[in-house]
Amino acid sequence: MNPARSSFPGALSDPAYNAALRAFLRAYPAYDHTAVEALRAREYARLDASGHVYLDYTGGGLYAQSQLDEHLAMLRGGVYGNPHSNSPASRAATDLAECVRAQVLAYFNAAPDEYAAIFTQNASGALKLVGESYPFGPGDQYVLTFDNHNSVNGIREFARARGASVAYAPVLPPELRIDEGRLMALLEGARPGAHNLFAYPAQSNFSGVQHDLGWIARAQALGWDVLLDAAAFAPTNRLDLSRWHPDFVVLSFYKIFGYPTGIGCLIARQSTLPKLRRPWFAGGTITIASVQGDGYYLQDGEAAFEDGTIDYLNIPAVEIGLRHITSVGIDTIHARVMALTGWLIEQLGALTHSNGAPLVHFYGPAHTRQRGGTVTFNLFDPDGRLFDYREVEAAASHANISLRTGCFCNPGAGEQAHGLTREDLADCFGRQERMTFEEFIRIMSGRSKEAVGAVRVSLGIGSNFADVYRFVAFARTFLDRLH
Repeated sequence: MNPARSSFPGALSDPAYNAALRAFLRAYPAYDHTAVEALRAREYARLDASGHVYLDYTGGGLYAQSQLDEHLAMLRGGVYGNPHSNSPASRAATDLAECVRAQVLAYFNAAPDEYAAIFTQNASGALKLVGESYPFGPGDQYVLTFDNHNSVNGIREFARARGASVAYAPVLPPELRIDEGRLMALLEGARPGAHNLFAYPAQSNFSGVQHDLGWIARAQALGWDVLLDAAAFAPTNRLDLSRWHPDFVVLSFYKIFGYPTGIGCLIARQSTLPKLRRPWFAGGTITIASVQGDGYYLQDGEAAFEDGTIDYLNIPAVEIGLRHITSVGIDTIHARVMALTGWLIEQLGALTHSNGAPLVHFYGPAHTRQRGGTVTFNLFDPDGRLFDYREVEAAASHANISLRTGCFCNPGAGEQAHGLTREDLADCFGRQERMTFEEFIRIMSGRSKEAVGAVRVSLGIGSNFADVYRFVAFARTFLDRLH
C-alpha cells in the first residue's frame, strides 16, 4: 500500500488532525464541519474510498453521485431524438433543452428578455464564437487584461486580422491585481461610433484574484461591449446578472459541477447579440440554404449560434447539476471554500526552514480579501533555490494528491508573476520555427528572476478540512530539504 494513502487522517485515529480541526473550527465558525462531511460521504465518497486529495477544482469540478443517478434514470426511461424534427422523440429532446436553457438563465438571475443562453462546447467555444463573430474592423478596438485565459487572448487574432487595434492592461505584483489607472486610461480611449470590446475574468484562473465587476458598467458607459469570463468564478461565487450586466458571459458547466463535460454556454445580452455576424453557416443555424440559389438565411436568436446538433442527451444533465449546486447553496459553497482557503494560506505562509527562510512564495494575494479558492505558489529550499514544479507535482502524485502545475493557460499573469519582460520574450516569438513548451521553459528559466511555472491548488464543492490538512502535511516534507 502507498504509505501516503495509509496515513490518511481520520477524526478518530489522528490526534494531530483532531487538534488542527478544532483550532480551524474556532477560527472559522461559519464552516459547518458536520454538513460538509455529510455531503462528502453522500456525494463524493469515492474520494475518501481511494484516499484521494483532489485540489484541481479550477481545472475541473467533481460530479456528485446523485447527478449520475438522476441523469442515467432519465436516459433509461425516455426516448430522445435529434431536435431538428417534430417527431415525439425530437420534441422530447427539444423540450428538455429549452427547459435547461431557461434554468441556466434563472440560475444566474438573467431575465429572458435581456439575455439569451447559447449552448457551446465549453467556455473556449463560447469565446471563439464571440471572437469570430464580433464585427471588428479598422478603427475598432479590443482591450483586455494581462490576467486572462488563452482563449480570451486568442480573440486578439480575429481583431488584428480585421484591422482592429489590441491593447492590454497590466497586472501589478505581488498581488497581481489589474493596474486600474492604466485600464481606465485604455477604456477612456474608446472611439465613438466604433466597435469596442473589453474582456476580462471575474476571477483569475492563475492567482485567484477577483477583479472588480464594477468595471462592467463603467466600460459600457464609455462605449464598450464587455465580455466577462466567468469560468473560474462561477463554481464558488454567485454571479447575479440582474445586478451586473455584461454583454457576454462565458462559462463551462463541468467547472461548476463536474458533469457533463463538453457543454458550455455563452450568455449574451439580447441587445448586443445582433452585432455578431457569423462567418459561416451550419446545420441547425439556418432556416434555409440553397446550392443553386447560392444563399442562406440564419435562424433567429440562440439557434443561429448553435452549430450542428446540440448535445441533446447531455444538456439535461446541466439542469441536474444546477439543481445540485442550488440544493447545497452557492453562498454556502463560497463560505466553505473561503474558510478552507484562508486556513491553507495561513498554514503554508507560516512554513519556514530551520534557518528562517520561507518555504512558500505566493503569486497573488496571501489573504482572502477579493480572491477565490485558487492558490498559486512555488516552493524554495533553505538556500532560496526553487523546487521545480514538475518535481513537486511528481511527489504530490505519489501521495495521491491531484493538483495543477505549469502556466495554467494564462501567460500574461504568469509573465508578470515571474518577472519576465517583453525583451525576455522577444526571441521566443520572433523566430520562424515552432517552439515547444519544454524549450520555452528551458530558455525562460535562465532569464526569470524566480521561476517559470508554478504549483496551483484550488478548492471546490467537494473539499473538506482533511484535504487542506493533508496538503499542508505534504508541503512540510520539503522543509529543510536541499534542492
